[in-house]
Amino acid sequence: MTLTLSELITQWKQRCYEEGMDPAEVPGFSGYLTEEELQARLIQYSEFIEVTTFFVEKFLAALTGSPMLICIFDAEGYVLDMGGNSAILNTVRTLGIVPGVQFGKTQMGPNAPALCLMLRQPLCLQGQEHHHEVIQGMACWAIPIMAEGGKRPVGAISIMTSLDLAHSYLGVLLATVTDSIEREIQLRKQNTQLQILNQVLVNTNYYGLIITDAEGHVIEMNAPIANLFEHGLIEAGVGSSVFEIGLVANYFERVMRSGNEVVGAELKLRTAGAAKHYLLDVVPIHDEQGMLIRVVGSLRDITELKTTEEVLRNTEKLVFAGRLAVSIAHEVRNPLTVVKGLLQYAGGKLAHHDLVMSELERMNLIVGEFMILGKPQAAQFKEESCVVILDEVLRIFGIQAAMNGLAITTEMRGDKPILCDRNQIKQVFLNILRNAQEAMPYGGKIQIELDVREDRQHIRFTDEGSGMSEEVQKRLGEPFLTTKPDGNGLGLMIVRKIIAAHQGTMSVESRIGEGTSVELCLP
Repeated sequence: MTLTLSELITQWKQRCYEEGMDPAEVPGFSGYLTEEELQARLIQYSEFIEVTTFFVEKFLAALTGSPMLICIFDAEGYVLDMGGNSAILNTVRTLGIVPGVQFGKTQMGPNAPALCLMLRQPLCLQGQEHHHEVIQGMACWAIPIMAEGGKRPVGAISIMTSLDLAHSYLGVLLATVTDSIEREIQLRKQNTQLQILNQVLVNTNYYGLIITDAEGHVIEMNAPIANLFEHGLIEAGVGSSVFEIGLVANYFERVMRSGNEVVGAELKLRTAGAAKHYLLDVVPIHDEQGMLIRVVGSLRDITELKTTEEVLRNTEKLVFAGRLAVSIAHEVRNPLTVVKGLLQYAGGKLAHHDLVMSELERMNLIVGEFMILGKPQAAQFKEESCVVILDEVLRIFGIQAAMNGLAITTEMRGDKPILCDRNQIKQVFLNILRNAQEAMPYGGKIQIELDVREDRQHIRFTDEGSGMSEEVQKRLGEPFLTTKPDGNGLGLMIVRKIIAAHQGTMSVESRIGEGTSVELCLP
């Protein structure tokens, strides 16, 4: 059963008698901080003391000349600071009440600071409710200062004055001061959190950020937003209206009107003849009352992502074209072989025999060229980072991998610039990854290792698929060689052609039931 305050005080005083605590003696304290401990505690509670002292001084200024003592306590009941009339300050110091002493439940009688921290509620002890006679002529109000929405006390504040000056309004004033202290502490905590969040958001280099107030006035723009919009596409700055920024104006207006966020809006611009793609998120920020206070827009450049997606689509088109080529080649080459055989059998008896044979050979060559789809186009070589290219490919392929239960790990032991055609190397990586995916229809692991040896970039892809026999490995790279029912044999052929065009090499190691490793070496 929960005891009332009066019952707690009675029980506490009874324990004091049982422990031989003489009411005529000066009260002791539950604990003492050393000078070093006190200084450390003052640093720990510096903001709490600063806020509390500010409001306490205002409180004392309104009661000038009144003999009263105000103490500030930490959550454990240690005195952190004291203030009030000089006469009463001198009196309490003779009783040993100084910063660093603890008002607790042991070694001393009932006291308001310890009870208010224990019960987490404001209270008052007067006269005979105190155990020690020296303070029975006093009245003491104490109230806890709560944090985290009232879940725990961070400290307490108390007022002590003589009984003849005690009045209930002091408790009311103290409660008002405490409310102000709690609001200020909460506000400072929120401001600190907002400042940290603001620094994280505004200082990022990965996307541009625009923050407006509820009316659309720009109050913050980070540096990357200027890099995203080159060539004067954004002229508005802080203090201007977001509605002057044509690219994003409609989305901000929609969010402000509806209160709903806009996520993943794709924007496209042309700068100096090149298409640039962006992804826009616009999110409303509301206060505790649900009022709109901020609108935050983040803009990411996804041009490289779009380029990678295009490479992936082109790869899929190549697969389809390869299947079509297989069908056409077999349908056309068979009758060509028959016709060519009959002409050779007839020898030179047929008029214009040599011309017909020449044209048949040309037709056969055209069919052969048609079959070798995916032949690299005119390459544009530049120095590129292999790691960056691989990361772009994985951003796209990673979605398919996750859907198919594949786990991809990358280990980079070395990275050097390679002279290459960026899109062709992307195509190489995609083809190898697609082969690994098709070799593991029920999921598995793909490990990618990058290393630099003898001034050449090595990239190794290892899967846990069904593997290949030695016979199949000897024929890898031949057009239309495939072990898959719906394959067309174009994938590794394309890889070999591109790697050869880059003066690189490709090696394959595979074992039935264990998996396959494909290693590329590029200068």
